[in-house]
Amino acid sequence: MSLNRAAPATLIAFFWGLGGVVFMLGRSAWRLAPLATEAVEAGLSTFQWAAFVGWLVFMLYAEGYRGFQKRFSPRVAARAFYLAKNPRPLHLLLAPLFCMGYFYATRKRKIVAWALTLGIIGLVVLVRMLEQPWRGIIDAGVVGGLSWGTMATLYYGVVALLRGEVKVEPEVPTG
Repeated sequence: MSLNRAAPATLIAFFWGLGGVVFMLGRSAWRLAPLATEAVEAGLSTFQWAAFVGWLVFMLYAEGYRGFQKRFSPRVAARAFYLAKNPRPLHLLLAPLFCMGYFYATRKRKIVAWALTLGIIGLVVLVRMLEQPWRGIIDAGVVGGLSWGTMATLYYGVVALLRGEVKVEPEVPTG
């Protein structure tokens, strides 16, 4: 089934799921960006600049490229595509959470989604305890990774619409 010629309701399901995830990622990056900027504006030592650049490069690779571009973002697009083809009322209502794999997913996908979320919450709590410029240095890397992830998710969504297919499994229960 091609989504680019689909019924409006099908497209709404796709865009609500994918767009909700993009919104959450983008909003998180937007909210953290001032803290990263604050650290830079306060002035960094040579060591702190090295930490800033090193952390940013690491997070762009680990979170942005490996985490989002290679794993999360294609799966979100696949699940949005699946949702558009197989709409159910609860799945439609909670489409962004569905696309992130929190429910109606394989056991492994749900475990990964919930474990990552809990781990991220724990890290957020710890990072909030740090003082500037270290909090800003860490947040700069996170902003970089989230920004990459936002763009990757948009990219895979557009590719799904243009191709009318997704080459990644949505990891939904079988049967």
